[in-house]
Amino acid sequence: MNDRYDAGYGDGPYELVGYDEYGRPVYQQVPAQQIPQQQVPQQPYDPYAQQGYGYDPYATGQQQAQPYDTGSQSPAPSYDTGHQAPAPSYDSYGGRGAPNAYDPYGQTATSGQQPRVAEQTAYIPQQAGPVPQQAGQAEGPEPAADPEREYHTEQFAFVEEPTDDSEDVIDWLNFTENRTERREEARRRARSRAIALLVVLALVAVGGVGYLWYAGKLPGLSSSGSKSGTATPAAAQKRDVIVVHLHNTGKGGTSTALLVDNTTTKQGTTVLLPNSLALTGDDGTTTTLAKSVDDDGASGTRDQLDTVLGTNIQGTWRLDTPYLQNLVDLVGNIDIDTNADVPDPDAKKKGTSPLVHQGKDQTLSGKMAVAYATYRASGEAQNAQLERFGQVMQGVLRKMSSDPTGATTTVQTLAQILDPPLTDKDLGAFLARLADLAKGGDYKTALLPVQTDGTLSARTSDSVVKDILGGTAKSPDAGSAVRVSVQNATGVKDDTEKARVVLLNGGFTFLEGGTASGTQATSKVLYADAADKANATEVAKTLGLPAGSVTKGTVSSGADVSVVLGSDYKPASS
Repeated sequence: MNDRYDAGYGDGPYELVGYDEYGRPVYQQVPAQQIPQQQVPQQPYDPYAQQGYGYDPYATGQQQAQPYDTGSQSPAPSYDTGHQAPAPSYDSYGGRGAPNAYDPYGQTATSGQQPRVAEQTAYIPQQAGPVPQQAGQAEGPEPAADPEREYHTEQFAFVEEPTDDSEDVIDWLNFTENRTERREEARRRARSRAIALLVVLALVAVGGVGYLWYAGKLPGLSSSGSKSGTATPAAAQKRDVIVVHLHNTGKGGTSTALLVDNTTTKQGTTVLLPNSLALTGDDGTTTTLAKSVDDDGASGTRDQLDTVLGTNIQGTWRLDTPYLQNLVDLVGNIDIDTNADVPDPDAKKKGTSPLVHQGKDQTLSGKMAVAYATYRASGEAQNAQLERFGQVMQGVLRKMSSDPTGATTTVQTLAQILDPPLTDKDLGAFLARLADLAKGGDYKTALLPVQTDGTLSARTSDSVVKDILGGTAKSPDAGSAVRVSVQNATGVKDDTEKARVVLLNGGFTFLEGGTASGTQATSKVLYADAADKANATEVAKTLGLPAGSVTKGTVSSGADVSVVLGSDYKPASS
C-alpha cells in the first residue's frame, strides 16, 4: 500500500503541497498538461479526503474558486463534459473519499482542460465534519456506493492521549509518595530517639538510686550514729578498732580515743573517751580510765574497755607527745579550725603572742599541734581538751597517705616501739584506710558522754556504743565504788571541777555537794561509819590533803565520804 507521504510512487511526478497538523509533508502528483481527455487525473492521496471541502490547487481552468461550504450556502456548481465519469478518490485506508480534492491552504481550483472531478472533503482532526447536503440540492454524479467499503468519519477520529501529562502525574505521585515516606521515616526516627532517651534516663535513675542505696545515702533509711542507708544491722557490721593513748610527757596526764573503721558502711570515726569513764579493775574493783592507763598498762586497759563497751579492740597505739609532734611534721603540717588561743609553753614572759591563734583553717606545725591537743584552759572540763585532741587526730589522718605502703613508711619513720600485737605494717594499713575516708568526707569525731559517776546512760549506749562501736554498754555497778560528795568552800569555783577529775581518775564516784556560803581555811574529809575510815583516808591522799583532815562526822545523803574543800586545798596541775 502506498504512503502518501513518500514521494516517487505512482506514474507521474509529485510535488510538496503542504504539511499536516503533525508537521508531516503532504505530496500530490503533478498533473500532466498533455493528458488525453479520456484519462482521469490521479487524485492526491490524503487520509482525510472523506470530508468535502478544499480545492485542487493545480487545476488550470478559468473557473473561479468556490467558497468554503459551511452548510448554509448552495453547493458549488458541477460541470460535466459528458466524456468521462469522475474518478473517485481514496483515503489512506483504501476507502472512497469525497469527490473534491483537498488543498492544505483551503482553496479550490479547477482546470478548464480537465473534466470536473467530484469534490472531496479533507478531514482535519478535532474539527467538525462536513455538513450534510440538504435534500433537493443538485450534485454531480457520485460513484456507486460500495457496501463492502462503508466507512464513517468517527471511525478515524482518533484522539492522541497526552503522554506528557501522564508522566507528570506519575512524577507527582512518586514525589508525593517519597515525601510521605520521608515524613513517616522522620517520625519513626523521632519516636526511636525519644524511646532511647527515656530508656537511658530510666537506667540512669535506677543506677543512681542503686548507688545511693549501696552507698547508704538514701534519706529515711539511716540509723543514728551509723552511715545512713545501710541495711545491715549495727551489731552485724564489721569494724576494725584501735585505741590510742596520748601521753603528755611534759605536764603529765593522758588522753584516750578509739579509731574505728567500719568496713561495712565505709565510715570512719574517732570516739573520744573521757578519763572519768568507769572501768572494772583486775581485782574486781571500780577504777577510771585514766587510773587504768597508769596502773594496768595497755593490755589491761584494752581488756577493760572491751568489757565496758562490748567492743573488740585489735591493738593499742601509745602516742607520746614527742611522737605526735614528729608525726605532724612528717605529714607536712595540718589544717584545722581552732577554738582557743594557745600560749607558747616555752615562753618565759607573760603576755607574749600565743603560739596557736583561734580561727578557721589554721595551719599547725608539730609543736603547735601538740600544744593545742594538750591545752586545757582554766575552768574548762577535761572534755574540752579531749575534743582538741580529736581535732588534731582527724587533721593528721587527712594529711596521711592513703597508700598502705606510704602510710607504713611514715609509721616506721617515727621509730617508736609499738605494743604487741600491733605492728608497723598493720598500723600503716589501718591508718591508710582511715586517711582515705577522712579525705572523702566519710569521717567524723564523737565524744562518749558519761554520767558524773563515770557510768554510761541508756542514751549513750544507743547513740555511740551500739551504733558506732556495735557493742553493748556494761558499766560496773555504782555501789562498788566509793561515793564521795564534794562541797566547795575555797572561794574558787573551778576547784570543784578539778577535784572531780582527780577523784574520778582515782576510781571514786563523784557526787556534787554544791558551794558553801562562805569560805573555810582548812579542808575536811568526813566519814560516818568506821568501816569507811580507810576510804576517807584514801580520798584525802588522792586530793592532796593532809591526813589530819580526816575525821568522823556527818556525811551527805547517798555518799560514803564527804569532803569540804578549804583555802588550804591546792589542786594538782592538769
